[in-house]
Amino acid sequence: MKFTKTPSLAAVLANTPRMSRWSGVLLAFALSVGMVGMTPSVHAAEKTTQIKKKRVAKSVARKVSQKNHAAKRSLKAAPVDPASFGQQAGLHSARDPLSLRSSVALVIDQDTREVLLSKNDHAVLPIASLTKLMTGLLVSEAQLPMDEMITITQDDVDTEKGSSSRLVVGARLSRGDLLHLALMSSENRAAHALGRTYPGGLDVFVQKMNAKARELGMSDSRYVEPTGLSSQNQSSAHDLTRLVAASSRQPLMRELSTSHGYEVAVGRRTLQFHNTNPLVKSPNWDISLQKTGYIREAGRCLVMRAEVSGRNLIMVFLDSAGKLSRIADAERVRRWIESQGGRSAALKTFVNERSS
Repeated sequence: MKFTKTPSLAAVLANTPRMSRWSGVLLAFALSVGMVGMTPSVHAAEKTTQIKKKRVAKSVARKVSQKNHAAKRSLKAAPVDPASFGQQAGLHSARDPLSLRSSVALVIDQDTREVLLSKNDHAVLPIASLTKLMTGLLVSEAQLPMDEMITITQDDVDTEKGSSSRLVVGARLSRGDLLHLALMSSENRAAHALGRTYPGGLDVFVQKMNAKARELGMSDSRYVEPTGLSSQNQSSAHDLTRLVAASSRQPLMRELSTSHGYEVAVGRRTLQFHNTNPLVKSPNWDISLQKTGYIREAGRCLVMRAEVSGRNLIMVFLDSAGKLSRIADAERVRRWIESQGGRSAALKTFVNERSS
């Protein structure tokens, strides 16, 4: 069989009498760069694909741009959370042998008033919900009827920090229930309602708080309201040991502050509340009174009366950095005291100089 070479399309057209020399040249150039030889449908498909790619690219770029703008707006709108008062004062630069995360700490023997550990213990700082110990102490000492029903009102709603509460306006609870929730769960509306319904009203109650502080020798302390939401409620670790000691002499406060949990009926609902201090459930601790506290200006705070190595100790931790650091600090102190067998001679070596 004999095969013949098929001439290219360009050659055929170039040799066609009707095709001019320049037309042939142009056609050959077009074939060489791929402008000819494709069907119209292929051209249309490629063009459609390119258009789709451009649209997708534009859409992605638009979304990225929108996210960047939103992030910038968010950064501008969200204020930088200022440091606690203790951080601003440089108290966290103080060193201690146990590497505590609290800028203020004080551990004393309640029976002898012997100081076992101190760190910035005279620094005056906001005390957050540790305030509720003073609130509870006044209500307990007044011997008001604990079964008296009290209604939560709009006046009890937090306008200082905007904190939430499950005690809705209109809820009715006994004074005993409100005291329980204030001490155990640090319920702000409960604490405010206790002060508001005190004989003479809220202003009289705040006056009584400050009078009680003076009576206890708490010369560094000042109160402006019963919850601790205001950063103007301030005290020192030294003063707070006096408040803890006085509160621990009230059996009701010991019972309610260390309660693990409590249920209250609010309308048709039953609400479950828990203790804000997880150490009350720990088998390693024998805690007879406690209170936690937190607002941004105060940092994380904790006070406790606990028996460790046969000694009745009062522990105060203020302005702790980190959500669980106050608990970790308390654990460090307990293990350290237990490792020394509670011996005063060994423990005294860890007492720091007091701040002025």
